[in-house]
Amino acid sequence: MGRLLFLLVLIALAVWLWRHFTRPARPRASGRPEQEAKPMVRCAHCGVHVPQERALSHEGHWYCSQLHLTQGPQRGER
Repeated sequence: MGRLLFLLVLIALAVWLWRHFTRPARPRASGRPEQEAKPMVRCAHCGVHVPQERALSHEGHWYCSQLHLTQGPQRGER
């Protein structure tokens, strides 16, 4: 009975060690905080989503570039 218990503990230890050393390493937490998600807006002309800080606003619409701002909002199915 003692040998069986010893054998079970030995097998459990071997499985634990095998899992411990074959598991990929976890990335360590860096000192910098995680980046927050930036608000996105949709271009009124082409429909592309861009970060709000890079988009151009005009008359309540957002645009991805100066060219689309000058062309104005797209009319149609969008």
